[in-house]
Amino acid sequence: MIVTTPAPEDATGHAAEMYAGDVSDVGVVLAHTRALAVNPDAHQAFEALIQAIVPSIGIRTYELATLAAARAIPSPHCLLAHGRKTLRAGVMDAAQLKRVALGDTAAGLSEADIAVMAYADKLSRDPQGMTDDDSRRLRDAGFSDRQIVDITLAAAARNYLSRALQALAVPVDEMPDLSPELVQALLSPWHAGTPTRSDAP
Repeated sequence: MIVTTPAPEDATGHAAEMYAGDVSDVGVVLAHTRALAVNPDAHQAFEALIQAIVPSIGIRTYELATLAAARAIPSPHCLLAHGRKTLRAGVMDAAQLKRVALGDTAAGLSEADIAVMAYADKLSRDPQGMTDDDSRRLRDAGFSDRQIVDITLAAAARNYLSRALQALAVPVDEMPDLSPELVQALLSPWHAGTPTRSDAP
């Protein structure tokens, strides 16, 4: 990454808050945080967008949409960061997350969960190919119009941020609380195609 980022001792305002949040959480300032701190107002606006999305769909659906989008792009930055957030939020345990990461998207997930992940995956791979049938699958799974829009925004927001980090060649940070096996699973090649149903517990 050739962009010069704010030094921790020089950061002020929201950039300083971003840095302090990383130090409190993981003990260091992460590379992607430093890149985004070059324009802290844009980062603050992105955070406001996410805060406007999550209340209608809940953290579980938000993280599932985020993970599916990150896998489809693929974005190692967001796979590791949100793999960790998924565990910390109790959305999945490590064993279930590993199965999902290896392509068993239906591993202990509900039909609604599977529909969300399939939708976010297709949005990230083939947005021009999406039709009303894709939205209808979410509606049939029980999501309201507002929730369908917010699931769409969650996946689209992940595309925005992930692609920005990749374009800037931001280094991929190691994330605490992720075992080497889970990191390998999260970063393994994504299994293209329709998510599979597994009856295994």
